[in-house]
Amino acid sequence: MDHKSQPVPSDLLLDVTRLIWRRWAGRHPTGIDRVALAYARYYQTRARAVIQYPRFRRILPAALSAKLFALLLGDQPNFRRRFVFFAMTHIHRAVKSQPSYGQYYLNVGHTGLNHPGHLTWVQKTGVKPLYLIHDLIPITHPQFCRDGEAEKHIARMTIMLRAAHGVIGNSQDTISILAEFAKAHGLAMPQNIFAHLGTAQTAAITHGAPAAMDKPYFVMLSTIEGRKNHAMLLDLWAGMIAAKRANIPRLVIIGQRGWRAEDVIRRLDHDIALKPYVAEFSQLDDAQIGTYLRGARALLFPSFAEGYGMPLAEALVAGTPVIASHLAVFREIAGDIPEYLNPDDTAGWRDRILRYAADPSPDRDQQLMRMARLKLTSWPDHFDKIDAWLSALRDTETGKLS
Repeated sequence: MDHKSQPVPSDLLLDVTRLIWRRWAGRHPTGIDRVALAYARYYQTRARAVIQYPRFRRILPAALSAKLFALLLGDQPNFRRRFVFFAMTHIHRAVKSQPSYGQYYLNVGHTGLNHPGHLTWVQKTGVKPLYLIHDLIPITHPQFCRDGEAEKHIARMTIMLRAAHGVIGNSQDTISILAEFAKAHGLAMPQNIFAHLGTAQTAAITHGAPAAMDKPYFVMLSTIEGRKNHAMLLDLWAGMIAAKRANIPRLVIIGQRGWRAEDVIRRLDHDIALKPYVAEFSQLDDAQIGTYLRGARALLFPSFAEGYGMPLAEALVAGTPVIASHLAVFREIAGDIPEYLNPDDTAGWRDRILRYAADPSPDRDQQLMRMARLKLTSWPDHFDKIDAWLSALRDTETGKLS
């Protein structure tokens, strides 16, 4: 990442555990993964890598950290074989007691926070943990999460609040929800900052020809899970099909299959009526996603809850209008530029979709005009804010000791 930032402490420790297991599983990056990758790219020359498992934690020395960052950030094939060789050759030989006392430990993936051993390790090593919190959705909306995830996330947030030297929120909304959780559980809120996530204004998203389709189409970009509300859109399209409406637009669903969406997945697999109108893609790269975004009449984002909403920002950067749920975090990120609707208002969504599918579309044109004043956070903006915060923390603590 080419960016000249303010001087920051060079004794950073960056947890890369999530990146290892996601690469090992061969999964396409989710929103949290993209954040973890951005932090690894930015801090790789100034940080040592931390690897943790329930009974195993290592802070790697600088030379081994550099090798591991290169492995995680590269696009080399056979990651599993390469990592096994790296682990067998280096990690098990790494000294357990690398210097760590007083050093900032960055955990940006919620990794390991539900294991009591994490707090013990923090206390034993004397690191100063800084956690990036993405959301509290398993606590605020447990009905959309896997069984047991609410209890795990309560443990994560409790241990994090007990251990944290500082907290980074991806939005002011997330910090506010965390503060409510802390108050409800009688825990102190650590020093904190919110920093909107960077929106990658890459050629993959912003340049190139749009996808060629025979009808106007809309894109939904997210993991297929209950809280994303794919079911409402499938109901909407099924209703238009049953009514034999003319000029029904297409729906392009982009994302990996997740949880609490069994009915949606069944319909995608077996509903013959939907198949001519609804396309599903689970393994598209950024360039392919950008192709579909740029040609869409709008991104549809009808979620019941979000910690941030990276697809919203990426669509706007691509020049694609957005129709989204009326969520506080969406308004915090994008103001009044998108169209906002209640996620349960199927009739309202159908009306807005048809108006945006029309050609000409005054509603769509008006949003395109509003987008002219768009100013989203870039990754350099994000890290400017984080670097300044780190430097201020160090200056304050140095002053206390002097």
